[in-house]
Amino acid sequence: MRRTLLKYYHRLRARFGHRSWWPGETRIEIIVGAILTQNTAWKNVTLALDNLKRERILSVPGLRSVSETRLAQLIRSSGYFNQKARHVKEFIRFLDEHYGGSLARMARAETSVLRRQLLSVRGIGPETADSILCYAFDRPVFVIDAYTKRVLVRHQLTAENATYAELQELMMANLPADAALFNDYHAQFVAVGHLYCKPKPQCESCPLREFLP
Repeated sequence: MRRTLLKYYHRLRARFGHRSWWPGETRIEIIVGAILTQNTAWKNVTLALDNLKRERILSVPGLRSVSETRLAQLIRSSGYFNQKARHVKEFIRFLDEHYGGSLARMARAETSVLRRQLLSVRGIGPETADSILCYAFDRPVFVIDAYTKRVLVRHQLTAENATYAELQELMMANLPADAALFNDYHAQFVAVGHLYCKPKPQCESCPLREFLP
């Protein structure tokens, strides 16, 4: 399986080039983006983040001081804005309670501890927690999303009813524990899933076509 997964990665990288994901200039921007991107397209998240930047509140102190109502208005483009505003505020409260409001202190915590803590924050599920770990804190944690599962299932590398944890174990047990690799590989899955491995697949031009069973 290790050889197979690396073969897929190198084929995708040959087609798409290096694609490290996640857009964001700062840790807090990546974290907020990971929360806002739930159930929406990234372009809608970008609009919300731009609003926060324009209002100069895309920082821990800024997000702490802004009211939840005002925050919801600013992130309206991301959808479910009232709920997401609560979740952003919940994260800031978590950060204050556990790390004195310091992302630098948070970055020194063990990965397993961080993941457990993040999952305890309302509105942060496995994919969001792992996105924060991988992209904001450079931890070797493979993020599983719908694109990843679709490719793996169609290539019969996993079962259609595989859980998030099972898919993550498949990737992490068979690849070198390298945050940069996991970052780029996930971005490759996003690219091939967006362009070719769609709900209605376009296999004829997909770079992974020859690997289909």
